[in-house]
Amino acid sequence: MSSSRPRPRRGAGGGSGAAGRDELVSRSLQSAEHCLGSQDFGTAYAHYLLVLSLAPELKDDVKETFQYTLFQWAEELDALNRIQDLLGCYEHALELFPDDEVICNSMGEHLFRMGFRDEAAGYFHKAVKLNPDFSDAKENFYRVANWLVERWHFIMLNDSKRNMIYNAAIQKAVCLGSKSVLDIGAGTGILSMFAKKAGAQSVYACELSKTMYELACDVVAANKMEAGIKLLHMKSLDIEIPKHIPERVSLVVTETVDAGLFGEGIVESLIHAWEHLLLQPKAKGQSGNCEKYGKVIPASAVLFGMAVECAEIRRHHRVCSKDIAGVHLPTNVKFQSPAYSSVDTEETVEPYTTEKMSRVPGGFLALTECFEMMKVDFNNLQELKNLATRKPDKLGIPVIKEGILDAIVVWFVLQLDDEHSLSTSPSEETCWEQAVYPVQELTDYRVKPGYHVTMEVSCQDCYLRIQSISVLDLEHKMEVSKSCTKDEDLLSLGNEAELCSALANLQTSKSDGVEQTCVLESTEIALLNNIPYHEGFKMAMRRVLSSLTPEKLCQVMDVHCEDDGMNSEAAQNNTVQSSEPSYVLDVSEGFSILPIIAGTLGKVKPYSSVEKDQHRIALDLISEASHFPKETLEFWLRHVEDESAVLQRPKSDKLWSIIILDVIEPSGLIQQEIMEKAAISRCLLQPGGKIFPQYVLMFGMLVESQMLVEESAVQGTERTLGLNIAPFINQFQVPIRVFLDLSSLPCIHLSKPVELLRLDFMTPYLNTSNREVKVHVCKAGQVTAIPFWYHMYLDDEIRLDTSSEASHWKQAAVVLENPIQVEVGEELVLSVQHHKSNVSITVKQ
Repeated sequence: MSSSRPRPRRGAGGGSGAAGRDELVSRSLQSAEHCLGSQDFGTAYAHYLLVLSLAPELKDDVKETFQYTLFQWAEELDALNRIQDLLGCYEHALELFPDDEVICNSMGEHLFRMGFRDEAAGYFHKAVKLNPDFSDAKENFYRVANWLVERWHFIMLNDSKRNMIYNAAIQKAVCLGSKSVLDIGAGTGILSMFAKKAGAQSVYACELSKTMYELACDVVAANKMEAGIKLLHMKSLDIEIPKHIPERVSLVVTETVDAGLFGEGIVESLIHAWEHLLLQPKAKGQSGNCEKYGKVIPASAVLFGMAVECAEIRRHHRVCSKDIAGVHLPTNVKFQSPAYSSVDTEETVEPYTTEKMSRVPGGFLALTECFEMMKVDFNNLQELKNLATRKPDKLGIPVIKEGILDAIVVWFVLQLDDEHSLSTSPSEETCWEQAVYPVQELTDYRVKPGYHVTMEVSCQDCYLRIQSISVLDLEHKMEVSKSCTKDEDLLSLGNEAELCSALANLQTSKSDGVEQTCVLESTEIALLNNIPYHEGFKMAMRRVLSSLTPEKLCQVMDVHCEDDGMNSEAAQNNTVQSSEPSYVLDVSEGFSILPIIAGTLGKVKPYSSVEKDQHRIALDLISEASHFPKETLEFWLRHVEDESAVLQRPKSDKLWSIIILDVIEPSGLIQQEIMEKAAISRCLLQPGGKIFPQYVLMFGMLVESQMLVEESAVQGTERTLGLNIAPFINQFQVPIRVFLDLSSLPCIHLSKPVELLRLDFMTPYLNTSNREVKVHVCKAGQVTAIPFWYHMYLDDEIRLDTSSEASHWKQAAVVLENPIQVEVGEELVLSVQHHKSNVSITVKQ
């Protein structure tokens, strides 16, 4: 396809030129329509470009057809991986229609799929500005905004205590003579502005994220400091003197620390800073002006840990049952969460997860006192260099309470200088979460006083790692449980050194057979632990399959069900034995054993849509342990050429008895394009076949929650010590907060739950895209948010509640931009809109 522009015709007179142009435009329009008819979108697009270049006055007339042509041609180019041509087409289109929100949004979608999220966000943002009611663009922008400006930015900027302590430490350093400052990982630029306000002569700030860099530029300019702060869009590791900054600085300020302290690369960046960007540190006892020496804020950190029992952590990181709805999980299938880190593997994922332990559902029990794990001096270059290479520290911590060892929880105290410090302890009310190291691979997790929890602690590849976790019973001189790592050295416990040496020589038994390690996301492990979910599906599937059998077999089935309940083995063994099997398709996201459960219900051919090889191997082993041949289970994506067309017939002349759809994301939102998937599924069902779930009811309630407000937007200038940051970062606030747990959400309930929406997948005529719901206020207060959750009905009797204690789903909430004061007895009207699987909830005033 040529992208050259039409050239003006030389020597043509006014009248004849216009006539010739009109004829060319007319012929090009006809050719474009002909090409569209034959689905030659590339040629049609070229014709439209020519038409619009020659006759811009036709823009409004051909706009919709041009958009359609562009989108079709772009999909073809995308499929052919002709990325440059695709982007070129959109650039031409936006030159012709610079204020077209639909084209902007589509360009953003392509960029996002290619991984250019910063650029995609720009187009989504522009589309929303052009048309604030354009729901597709808004939804896209919200999803990208969560990734571009992570929610912790809002929480941290609202933490006035943290801001005051950092400001005080920076002010003290500048007053003592540190006049040139480099802010590493500047974010919004708040630490740079603290330094400038304190009187620093030269302030430099580097930020890698394009979005955050541009945000910082706007913030610094709004606070009238652009002349005094030089912002660099780059990694600190790439800064060169004098190319980027003129000379070495006397102070580096940074908060590039995560819940596990080292995870954002603070060690690597400070080693580079000491070697290339900072003045030499002041030696002990040396006097003189601080301006001549280098220093870092924070100066040092101490890491602390504590062993805990916590059911919520356990159910997300350990499969707790060996039998799930009649399906046996064999011992040779080992499930692990990504947070598990073995010393004999080169893990690149974070070896921990994070939790706000003060708000973890169900709470936690401290099994040990808190103990010091490690110290690090950020002002000592040699110590920083040794940190990544030194041998692990071996620790043994006495148990003080009986319980189940579920995790080691870690936090730190950040010593900014000799006077100012910040703690991220669970007992402190701060913006910080704690790092959680789930304990896995022990033979026995129960501990009691007299036992010691032993571990190895190191800082490998920029992560704090806790490995080789074991439990020793020193009172009875034995090892009661051990982690399954290759490192057999037990840890020295002072006077017990000889005992530990003896214990290290004990033989450990090895399980027979080849083991298959299956790494699951924490939500997938929580799903396996959700027993009511699997029992509900088993009962609902059995009902559908029995309804599709000949009448006699149905009667036999019913007798067994009445005698023994729906879980009886006899009922299972008397399920349909017709000549043709029933076909069951599970298109759930991720790992699911529902196809195996279906396979235990009689003559059923179950199909799984899992993608990962390790998951398929694990399901095959589980099938064999459940006493039906692994050939019974089919992996559907092996038979489907296009993964996006997963919904199709099992065979050319067959239809599905059951199709299982994934309707709710673990985050608490409705899955994208679920209504479209349901529409296709209905066409693929045999008479009497069913989609699971058959329908979903969405519930919500009015709450007052200051926490949700503070985690969604920066609250004015007071929290940021007078600096004007809120209007800029709040452009990236999103109205919906996900991954909430209503059972532990700090809030006041101002109403009872009400039904907001019905999504019916079997009878779509019952659905409405717009609905108004009246909510009665039962307690006075300020409505700040509307949390919502779902009741999933597999049939009219079997219901799964996504807010239940056993649920692997979290909940979500709409956070109001402006709180609404309400009194008891008042009534609020909620407008609930459902569009393309996206739900919006607004309060009608």
